[in-house]
Amino acid sequence: MPHVNKPLDEQVIVVTGASSGIGLTTAEMAAERGARVVLAARNGAALAQVQAAIEAKGGKAIHVIADVGERADVARIAERAVEAFGGIDTWVNNAGLTIYGPLTEVTDADHERLLRTNLWGTVLGSLVAVEHMRARGGALINLGSVGSDLAFPLQGMYCASKHAIKGFTDTLRMELMQAGVPVSVTLIKPASIDTPLPQHARNYTDREPKLPPPVYPPAEVAEAILSAAVNPQRDIYVGGAAKVLSNFKTLAPGAYDRLGPAITALQRRSESPRDPEGALYVTKPDGQARGSHPGYVMRRSAYTRGSLQPLPTALLAAGLSAAAALFLRAGSRGPRS
Repeated sequence: MPHVNKPLDEQVIVVTGASSGIGLTTAEMAAERGARVVLAARNGAALAQVQAAIEAKGGKAIHVIADVGERADVARIAERAVEAFGGIDTWVNNAGLTIYGPLTEVTDADHERLLRTNLWGTVLGSLVAVEHMRARGGALINLGSVGSDLAFPLQGMYCASKHAIKGFTDTLRMELMQAGVPVSVTLIKPASIDTPLPQHARNYTDREPKLPPPVYPPAEVAEAILSAAVNPQRDIYVGGAAKVLSNFKTLAPGAYDRLGPAITALQRRSESPRDPEGALYVTKPDGQARGSHPGYVMRRSAYTRGSLQPLPTALLAAGLSAAAALFLRAGSRGPRS
């Protein structure tokens, strides 16, 4: 008989990268809905601040200072969760960083550091979480990206890490199903989300980085994560733009490649870099869910909200397929001046 996940207000939820952005928003929202939350990140001061805010509202949380690229740290997150709350019901692998710069200019050390956080952190978190949930069941939720399906210039290794997370997540899901392990596995694929990710990035360019539009609020990703914790889905795109772009790349990869110059331009602001070193190796002031995107941020994603409901999903998929076809037709004509 398939495993049925607990209601959210009966769950213990581990969230990595909980000091800012999507992780912070997810942790706060989960606590507001009654879950007991385990906050993990490198920045202890920010985690303590988040925990205090949750507890001030009557929620229950603990925090663990950890580098997800180190197995001992990840194991300690799980141990603290068990000690404080008796077990783990959902584990969210959210911690991640990015680098802005051409692949040929980024150092090997910086590439390796990004992969250790984004990919290896997800691998370690998944393996540790599955061992703790193997007997009791639960949900594993990994944060991929629209970059799991396609690529964009200036963030090549970030896209590579998200492609690898998709391959790892898909394989782990198959192996758990084959072994009869009652752990659901979901991959979340957000479009651009208004978080401090660009401000925390290692930046090799001569301009302050930004997110390409359309941009969505982190609460949309948090809604998808918490939905998957109770009602698992295989993959969830956050933002209709993510689904449209993924379909476009699949249908016309050559046409998508020709969008490279436009995608590059959309990731650059006019001002000079504020903090080129970023948070790749050291922690930065955190505790902020939202970033500083200079343009319009969507209030919500009708596509994502609809996709979390079983009945409208087929209709939404059909509508987005039609949109992708129109995008393909326009893209096949080539870029215009």
